[in-house]
Amino acid sequence: MITATEIQEKQEFDTLATLRDELHLQVHLGKAELRDEWNIRLEPTFRLLKTKLDRVEQASAATLEEMRPTLKTLLEELREGYERIRKSL
Repeated sequence: MITATEIQEKQEFDTLATLRDELHLQVHLGKAELRDEWNIRLEPTFRLLKTKLDRVEQASAATLEEMRPTLKTLLEELREGYERIRKSL
């Protein structure tokens, strides 16, 4: 059974994925330091988060609870990084 927290985490990831798509083009055309943050920090974190979320969908409830703090940290990191880029554009 899917919990409200899992739904919220999935919605937050979907929101970040949409923001990522919007910013990707702007960053490509933008400043070099923004491209560096995007390519070196944010994209690897996004891929890591996506991998972990894919695993969570297949994981047991116990595993999910163990992973939740890591997922929350990755979501926060991405949100903050995307907002920094958005404000710099």
